[in-house]
Amino acid sequence: MYKTILFDVDGVMLSEEHYFNASALTVWELLCSPRFLGLPAGALPAPVPDPASEVVRQVRQAVFAGDEVLDFMKRMGVNSNWDMVFFQFSCQLLDVLERAAASGRPVKAWLPDHWDEAAVRALGERLSELPAAWRALDYTSFLRRFARCQGSADLFAAIGGAFARLKGQDVWPQAEMRSLWQVARHTFQEWYLGDEYNDGAPTGKRGFVTQEVPLADPDAMRRLFTRLRDAGVRLGIATGRPHIETHVPLTQLGLLPLFDPAGVTTATDVVAAEERYPGARPLSKPNPFSYLRSYLGTADSGLVIGCPLPLPEPAAKSVLVVGDSVADWMAARTAGFDFAAVLTGLTGQAARKKFEELGCEYILDDILGLERALLDSAHTDAVH
Repeated sequence: MYKTILFDVDGVMLSEEHYFNASALTVWELLCSPRFLGLPAGALPAPVPDPASEVVRQVRQAVFAGDEVLDFMKRMGVNSNWDMVFFQFSCQLLDVLERAAASGRPVKAWLPDHWDEAAVRALGERLSELPAAWRALDYTSFLRRFARCQGSADLFAAIGGAFARLKGQDVWPQAEMRSLWQVARHTFQEWYLGDEYNDGAPTGKRGFVTQEVPLADPDAMRRLFTRLRDAGVRLGIATGRPHIETHVPLTQLGLLPLFDPAGVTTATDVVAAEERYPGARPLSKPNPFSYLRSYLGTADSGLVIGCPLPLPEPAAKSVLVVGDSVADWMAARTAGFDFAAVLTGLTGQAARKKFEELGCEYILDDILGLERALLDSAHTDAVH
């Protein structure tokens, strides 16, 4: 038996569908709402704060090209929905800007040194003067623009390089990229949290945080976690969700009290660490920071960032990471931890072949498979 088991949340305990829907709605608003760029929505309706479920489905189908873009990002190890929004939004914006630049328009003068909602809207006013064909959106261009990328770091680098060229710079300053990323992050939070939980002025958005769908029976998950704790296992969480999106649903389901509070790391913790140590960015998965922070049980980000990796055995082999994505696997392997893949993520059972190729210690149909694999197996009599 392992001494510590660290769990991802999305695709493991809770469905990712609402997160992906919120990501698509965020890109849609950033690109097509007059609040931001105000580009033509094409076959989609104009953005509204409370779209019908059929509109949500249409937006997701379009923005992520029938989930081809999502699957591509997942294969690249992209785990943060904030990053997903930033990548697709930036791709579409770059498409329009590059067409304008190729025609001799003064794009360099249009681009701000710091991005916020007003700066995005001002750029949108400039873009409104372009021919309609130049402002048309092609969400599948993401797959072509980033075809040679091998991971999230490559995606950030490709976007930074494209903006730098438009501005006549050798490098796009990290602060400029970060400010645009923050616009994407803030807008996503509006969609996911809704007015009830989000800070700031009301937007009319209902949010998804109170509509979470568990991927296994909550009572069965509580029994599993209780059995693991009774067996002497310390339970932790490392998730790309921010604090509120983690604590609200897991508390409502009665799961959060079963985890060591010092072993819970959320995207809120990751962003705080990145702000304090900007040279260490990005710290989101596949960087092992969140899993390592939960394993160490410390809020000292400097200690976590400076920890030599992989961890030495037998300490590393006393830890099991449970996740649904390549990003989770990459983070676990970098730290030296064992990995249990669950097939309840974006591609479901189709992910089995990939996880087999990666050599995961366990491949489970769902989180409840841990009970059979660990607690009911013959090799659970010793903690290792």
